[in-house]
Amino acid sequence: MSEPASDRTIFDPRSFTAYASRVGHGGALGISYVDHGEDWVELALDYQKKLIGVVETGVLASGPIVSLMDMAASIAIWVKLGRFRPQATLDLRVDYLRASVPGRRIVGRGECYGVTRSVGFVRGLAHDGDPGDPVANVTGTFMFME
Repeated sequence: MSEPASDRTIFDPRSFTAYASRVGHGGALGISYVDHGEDWVELALDYQKKLIGVVETGVLASGPIVSLMDMAASIAIWVKLGRFRPQATLDLRVDYLRASVPGRRIVGRGECYGVTRSVGFVRGLAHDGDPGDPVANVTGTFMFME
């Protein structure tokens, strides 16, 4: 059950992503903020040669896309809660539907659809320009650490 809105502080995903873009693997990958709503966040991963999996194809490797979706899903929980809360990825299933198009930015949208006392539940998708034609679909759970 999520906390009542009157008891929440405001979590700013734009500021958090700006900070994360200067440190850690989110920063190394160049993950950036796109948009958010009450229970969702969109982040982006610009096409970079250093992130290509197989040089001959020009397709981004799966690892950076997993990292993008892990971060978007995680931040979506904090947006829904209205505050930062330490958590760990318990499970993140990524179903790849197709290869990304070389040269295109990947946008990852994570949505938090449920929160209990100890777990946040998320879903989302990654696309390279058309959300109706996703690169990957994700579902996951995050365990709160407090």
